[in-house]
Amino acid sequence: MNLAMQRSSEWVRGFQPNPGLSRQNFKLVAHRGFGDGHNNYAHSMAWYEGKLYVGTTRSNLCMLRLQSAYKNAPFYKWPIECPESLEELDKFDRCAQIWCYDPATGEWELNFRAPLIAGIAGGMVAREMGYRSMAVFQAESDPKPALYAAGWAPGSAPGGHILRSYDGRTFEPVTRAGIFEQPVSATRSLTAFGGRMFFSPTARRMTERTGGQANNAGVPLVFESRDPASEIWLEASEPGFGDPTNLGIFSLYADESRLYAGTFNLGGFQLWASDCAGDPPYRWEKLLDRGAGRGPLNQAVATITAFDGAIYVGSGIQGGGNDRVNKVGPAGAELIRLHQDGSWDLIVGDARVVGGERREPLSGLRAGFGNLFNGYVWTLASHNGWLYAGTFDWSVMLRWTMANEAPPKVVKFFDHLNPEFMINSAGGADLWRSQDGENWMPVTRQGFDNPYNAGIRNLVSTPNGLFVGTANFFGPRVAVRHGSEWVYEDNERGGLEVWLGNRGVAA
Repeated sequence: MNLAMQRSSEWVRGFQPNPGLSRQNFKLVAHRGFGDGHNNYAHSMAWYEGKLYVGTTRSNLCMLRLQSAYKNAPFYKWPIECPESLEELDKFDRCAQIWCYDPATGEWELNFRAPLIAGIAGGMVAREMGYRSMAVFQAESDPKPALYAAGWAPGSAPGGHILRSYDGRTFEPVTRAGIFEQPVSATRSLTAFGGRMFFSPTARRMTERTGGQANNAGVPLVFESRDPASEIWLEASEPGFGDPTNLGIFSLYADESRLYAGTFNLGGFQLWASDCAGDPPYRWEKLLDRGAGRGPLNQAVATITAFDGAIYVGSGIQGGGNDRVNKVGPAGAELIRLHQDGSWDLIVGDARVVGGERREPLSGLRAGFGNLFNGYVWTLASHNGWLYAGTFDWSVMLRWTMANEAPPKVVKFFDHLNPEFMINSAGGADLWRSQDGENWMPVTRQGFDNPYNAGIRNLVSTPNGLFVGTANFFGPRVAVRHGSEWVYEDNERGGLEVWLGNRGVAA
């Protein structure tokens, strides 16, 4: 019996294939930044004791405006209403928030808000303006598994903290400000593995003179602790894994046997792995180099996950796919699959020759899932037998961009297509799904019908379904054109959203 006949026979006997989640299986459970458009990112999400927790980051585009690389950005008008200086920005309510969703009641509750503290230059500032990572972990001194959250501190604050909660309501710092004697402002990728918590410093302090380094702390190290409250952190790797071109450790992921680390590298990302056995720093193995042969256009590993016995890696270029600081891009992101024997496949991406071998995307989809504006494969998750991939799509920024000063690829694009047509037809982040890792179909290619949902920032698989948290930094007031004039108006579609996908619900 051939395969087609076998499948037909199984269907007749009542076999039902697992169809995965399509657009109609998702419903909106939070919008407009929980009623506050300054809540731009669902920057961290975790499932803890039967509830979903979401850590927000606030006023992202206003922070970006004050960075030196964006001082002269080619915009008719800055997309959202912002203060004119860092001091004015600090007067905003930038206190990051942690929200909790109870599936039993369908209700959200604001469980924690970062406090105001004395700034390093005087005045009161938010202790944290964002929570970039969450993880459930039981340290040696913890009586039970706790929810840990990594804070992102504004440049005017002493430094970022790692917080801990046993009840989802009380979050207390378990580290000093900045964690180390030479403080870092943010961390990402809190990852539990082998009875230890791992992380890598992420961000440098932002100033108006130098701007911020949101993705590069200048400390390309993986650290570990068996008990974060002890403030004992050990170096789990050599700096940059012994390669000075690795400017930062961008992402971490653990499966049952190894810890994976993806780097930020202007020559193309590297992927490393270790079983973390013995004494630190551990022996690490390099699995991918030079952005899997693509070079600078695969600048960083944005996300890593395991699926069906393989490791999947999503790439990105900082700045949404167009690194203005280092003049890299614009370019769409790629998806790579790594096998246990060390071989790898190009799943989504641009064909090329690597080591004398021609690599074609097995999905048939070019970089960005065929869309130049998908600058990151930002998050990956396995849920109920399917692999889901979320992107960052910056096409909505075309609304404010001066075409003749845009990157050459975009200028050429403008020559053939009206930006508003592009935004209306395909604006907003993508969510894709695959049951075999090679054949992909879209869940949404328009940010769940909201072009301001520029990014799918987090995916969390739970017994209640797949939760999707977005990045939407177009609130609370957005620049709108009336003839030749631009004015700021309230944006009812601005601010992060959270969606829930479940076969038992419909949008």
